[in-house]
Amino acid sequence: MPSTSSDKGPFKTVTGLAAAMREENIDTDIIFPARFLLITARSGLGEYAFHDRRFDAQGKEVPGFVLNSEQFREAPVIVAGANFGSGSSREQAVWALLGRGTRVVISSSFGEIFYSNCLRNGVLPILLPQDDVAALMEAAQSGAVFTADLETQELRVDGQGARTFSIPAERRMAMLNGWDETDQIINQYSPAIDAFEQGQRRVQPWLYQEEQDA
Repeated sequence: MPSTSSDKGPFKTVTGLAAAMREENIDTDIIFPARFLLITARSGLGEYAFHDRRFDAQGKEVPGFVLNSEQFREAPVIVAGANFGSGSSREQAVWALLGRGTRVVISSSFGEIFYSNCLRNGVLPILLPQDDVAALMEAAQSGAVFTADLETQELRVDGQGARTFSIPAERRMAMLNGWDETDQIINQYSPAIDAFEQGQRRVQPWLYQEEQDA
């Protein structure tokens, strides 16, 4: 089983096998087909990830698809072709990836909104040059173990040197601490929020009368 931090808690490191998807332009409709958008519950969406690549018209698994293989079925890392996550802005695509256990996606380019949705939902999108991604594809197919370390911002792969990557500093801090967007605002701006509240108490004390009477 892959070693990984909880998708609801701090993201530190993820270690495990990587599934190689060489195809370019895998869009959000491939990741999470549009006909499932009526499903409103976030939990359980993992079973729909790459649904039309994983299953044929009769609902049977397609043997040649990488995530159907016993070796890579639970791989927490995907090494993908360019422009991964392009297309519509559906956040369910990221929820579905997370639901099937994907915590890291490596590519030379991502759909812009998909990239942002990953960072907000606990999936680490790693941008690397195309030559590096090509080498990582080969390593993934050979069964190499990948480790994505968000604290050091390094990607380490068996038999290869460490590669550095970067993500926006605010999102890195949020992922390391397991913060959602509300948590991030409170933790980053709490001194300013406290100062505003103290000033407001002086200027408009009646707003806090009920609190004082309690």
